[in-house]
Amino acid sequence: MNDNTFYTNIPGKKGEKRIPSRVLEEMIQNAVQQGHRAIEVAAYGQHGIGGRLCLSGDEKIKIRIQGHSGQRTGSLGYPGTEIEVMGPASDDIGWLNAGAEITVHGNASNGAMNGGAQGKVYIGGNIGARGMTMTKHNPRFAPPELWVLGSAGDYFGEFMAGGIAVICGFNGATPHISPNHSVLGYRPMVGMVGGKVFFRGEATGFSEKDARLIPITDNDWDWLCINLEIFLGKINKKELFGTLSKRSEWQILRARTPQEKMVTPGSLSISAFRQDVWDRELGRGGLIGDLQEMERGTIPLITKGDFRRMVPVWEHAVYKAPCQANCPTGIPVQERWHLIRNGLADEALTMGLKYTPFPATVCGHLCPSPCMASCTKNLQYMTPVNVRLLGRAGEKTNLPEIPEITEKSGRKIAVIGAGPGGISAAWHLTLKGHDVALFDESNQIGGKISSVIPDSRIPKQILDQELERVKQLIPDIRLDQKITPKNFKKIKKDFEYVVVAAGSRKPRMLPVPGIEFAVPANDFLAQAKADKASPGKKIVIIGAGNVGCDVATEAHRSGAESILLIDVQKPAAFGKEKEDAEAVGATFQWPCFTREITPKGVVLDDGELLEADTVIISIGDAPDTEFLGPDIATRNGFVSVTEFNQTSDPGIFAIGDIVGPGLITDAIGAGKRTAEAIDSIIAGKEPELADTRPEIKKSRVSLEYFNPIIKEFDSLNQCGAECASCGRCRDCSICVHVCPEGAISRIEKEDGGFEYRADPDLCIGCGFCKGACPCGIWDLVPNKPM
Repeated sequence: MNDNTFYTNIPGKKGEKRIPSRVLEEMIQNAVQQGHRAIEVAAYGQHGIGGRLCLSGDEKIKIRIQGHSGQRTGSLGYPGTEIEVMGPASDDIGWLNAGAEITVHGNASNGAMNGGAQGKVYIGGNIGARGMTMTKHNPRFAPPELWVLGSAGDYFGEFMAGGIAVICGFNGATPHISPNHSVLGYRPMVGMVGGKVFFRGEATGFSEKDARLIPITDNDWDWLCINLEIFLGKINKKELFGTLSKRSEWQILRARTPQEKMVTPGSLSISAFRQDVWDRELGRGGLIGDLQEMERGTIPLITKGDFRRMVPVWEHAVYKAPCQANCPTGIPVQERWHLIRNGLADEALTMGLKYTPFPATVCGHLCPSPCMASCTKNLQYMTPVNVRLLGRAGEKTNLPEIPEITEKSGRKIAVIGAGPGGISAAWHLTLKGHDVALFDESNQIGGKISSVIPDSRIPKQILDQELERVKQLIPDIRLDQKITPKNFKKIKKDFEYVVVAAGSRKPRMLPVPGIEFAVPANDFLAQAKADKASPGKKIVIIGAGNVGCDVATEAHRSGAESILLIDVQKPAAFGKEKEDAEAVGATFQWPCFTREITPKGVVLDDGELLEADTVIISIGDAPDTEFLGPDIATRNGFVSVTEFNQTSDPGIFAIGDIVGPGLITDAIGAGKRTAEAIDSIIAGKEPELADTRPEIKKSRVSLEYFNPIIKEFDSLNQCGAECASCGRCRDCSICVHVCPEGAISRIEKEDGGFEYRADPDLCIGCGFCKGACPCGIWDLVPNKPM
C-alpha cells in the first residue's frame, strides 16, 4: 500500500456516544470480511484496535488510527496486519503480538510488546515501564522486534525470553541529556532468559545475573544498519540515520546462559547451596538435622498423593462437543473427524447413516449447519471445520453402505408421511429389526425435498441415490395413499404403533380481498421443479423467509426479471437461500402491509401498488390434523406430544411440522428419537434420551494449536487435522510430555482403547496437563482422599 491508499472510515463515536470496544472490533472484523483492506479508525480510547484480523495467504490489511487509541492496540495481531497509530499509544501496545507490524508516531505507555511472540513494533518516541517483558521466540518464525527512538521506562525486558529490542536513545535519556539515567530505565533485564537488546547510550543497573554486555560483531552491525533504515522510514525520520549510525555509540545486552548464571559472581548453584549452606548449617549435622527426613533429589514441600489440594482427572468423552450438542440429529461430528485423522474415511461416512438416512442431501447441502455455528473456533474468529465436506464426501462413491439390520422382532409399525422426518423414523425402526410400512399420499418419497426444494439447492443425482438407498432398506412403501379418518382407524388397527409425520400441507393465505389471484409458494415451487411455471416478468413474493427466497431463485430461472420480496417485519431469510436470491437480483422491502391483491399486483395499506404479473404467498403452512380424530390432543392447530413425541394416545407418535415448524434436521432428529422410544417400549423399558451428557465448556479447549488463518477448508484430511476434538482425546500425548514430574502415562485397555492416568505417587496437582490439553480432556478437582 502507498500514500494514495483509499481508506474505509470507521467512526469511534455514534453521534455523541462512544462506541464500545467490543462493538468497534466487530465493525472492523465485518469490514475485513467484506473485503476492505485499508481501514481508518477515528478512535476514542477503544481497546484492542487492529488485533485478531485473520487473512489468508499473502493478503495484507492496513489499519490507520486517528485520535486516541486505547490499551492493547494490536493485541494478538496476526501476520499481514499493519497498524499505524498517528499519535501516542496507551498501555500494552502489541500485547501478545503474533505477527502484526505496528508503528506509533509518538510515545507509548507501559508494556510495549508485552508477551510478544512475532511481529514488529516501531515507536517514534519513548516508552513507559515494562516494555519487551515476557516475550518469547519460536525458532520456526522470525523473532519479535521492538524499536524505540527514545528511551525505555523502568523494568525494561523483565522476564524477556526471546526477541530483539533496539533502544536508540535519541532525545531520550542519552548521556548528553540525562547522564545519571539509563536509557533502559531502572532495573532492566530482571529475569531475562533469552533474546538481546541493542542500545545507544548508558545502561546502568541492569540485572547482571541475568544479562551480560557483549561486543557488537560485524553481522550484528550489518543487521542493525539495514533495519535501522527501515525503522526510521516507518516513523518518517530517515534524516536521523547519520546521527544514529555511529557504531561506537551502540552496545548489546544478551541473556546469560544457564552455565553462565552458575558462575555469576556472588551466586550459588543449587547443588552448591545444598552442600555449602543447607547441609552444613541446617541439615545433616546442622540445627535441624534430627528432623530432616528427605533424601537428595526430593522436594517434600511439594505435596503428592493424598496431600494434594487438587488432582487431575481424565474426562475423555464425559462431555459432548458443541457440534454434537447442537446437531438436531445428535451426530458425533468430532468422532467422525477422529476417524478421518486415522485414515478411516469409509468408516466416517458409514457412521453418518447410523444417525440420518440423508448424510449427503441434508448434511451436505440443505442443513444450515448449527454444528458449525456452535463450533468452538468461532470464539477466536477462526473458521469452523467444514462439516458439509464430510456430508458431500460420499457423493462420488457407493459409500456409505446400508448399516447392518438388527435381528427381526416381528413387530409391525406404520409411518404416515414419507418426508425427511417419516423416512428417518422408518429408517431407524427398520434398523432395529421392526417391520415398517411407510405411507404417503404423493407418488414419490422425500416430501418437500423431492417436490418443492429447487434442484439448485441439492443435486438431483445425490437425492435420487439416497432415496434409492431408503427403498432398499424399507421394502414396504405405499404411495398414493390419501389418509382419511377411516383409513387412519384401519392403520391403527393393523399396526401396533403409528408414527404420524404428515407435515404441514395447507398453505396459510392472507385474509385480504383478491387472495384468489395469489399462488401458494409450494404450488409454485412444485410447478417450477417440473418446469411448468410461467411467472411472467414481474413477481411479488409476500413473505421474505427462506422459502420465499427459493421462490425467487426459481422464478428467475423461469423467466422473471423483477423480483420483490415483502414482509411486515425484517426478513427472516438467512444463509445460502438469501444469498442465492440476492444473486439473481431479488430485492427486499419492509415493513409492508397488504391491503388487497388485484390482477395488477399488490396494493399496500398506504395505497402504493406493487406491480406484478404473479403474486406468490409464502407465509408458511399449517398441518391437517382432521384425519387423526378427536382422541389425539392438539394445541393451536399442532399435535401435542411428550419429549419422546408420544401423543395423548400411547400407541400414536407424531413428529415434524405436524408438531411444530422447524428445520429438516429437526424432523430427522425427532424421527430417530421416536424410533428409539418405540424400541424401548417394545423391549419393556421406559424410553430415555440416548445421550444426556452435558456440553463441554468451550473455555476448556485450547485453540492455540490450530491454524488461525484458514478461511476455507479444501479436504477432509485438513478438516480432520484442524478439528479441536472438543471433549474427545486426540491421543496426542502432550500431557505426558508437559508433566514436570513424569506422572502421566498412557494405558492400553483390553477392548483396544486407551486412557491416560496420573500416578498419585508422582503427581503434584500442578495442572499443567489441564492447561496444555488441546481438547479440554483434563480437569483439576479438589482432592478427597479416602
